[in-house]
Amino acid sequence: MFNIILFGPPGSGKGTQSENLVTKYQLKHLSTGELLRKEIAAETPLGKAAKLVMDEGHLVPDEVVIGMIGSVLKNNEHAKGFLFDGFPRTVAQSEALDELLKQEKAEINVVLALEVGEEELMKRLLSRGLTSGRSDDHSQEIVRERIVEYHKKTTIVADYYKQFNKVVSIKGEGTVDEIFLSLCNEIDKRLS
Repeated sequence: MFNIILFGPPGSGKGTQSENLVTKYQLKHLSTGELLRKEIAAETPLGKAAKLVMDEGHLVPDEVVIGMIGSVLKNNEHAKGFLFDGFPRTVAQSEALDELLKQEKAEINVVLALEVGEEELMKRLLSRGLTSGRSDDHSQEIVRERIVEYHKKTTIVADYYKQFNKVVSIKGEGTVDEIFLSLCNEIDKRLS
């Protein structure tokens, strides 16, 4: 089982690149944002609570996210591997993910960190907000809060995986194809 974390701030292109990587490498895409949006659309109690937190630009509590991830891993035991998109976002989530994978006799093979400048992120997110219907992409204030929150809390995840020599920085600006090629080069090195 080959497992990848695709890491980067909101608007860095994780969703776009995830689709491409999942198709090429036949991985199971695991996006906590997608899982949460399904809950919100279904108006489940979890979805309603998550929407309130997300609308303020904050992260959903670890125990909720980790529970969802554990279920997905157990229900897909024959997958070739997983691409984790937007997860883990904290050291506690990283440690919990490592423990969940260890139970499946697997590990994170590489963390691909997309690097994008803040002004480019603002432009991308506000533009996406015009068409996506996502409430957290409409306001410049909320977008900036999400970027600040990312830098405050989630860059330490890269530091966590650096201690295991698993993090590779990828320039996240350029064409979709250029970025995809850079990602594939790093994955192929580890698959061969």
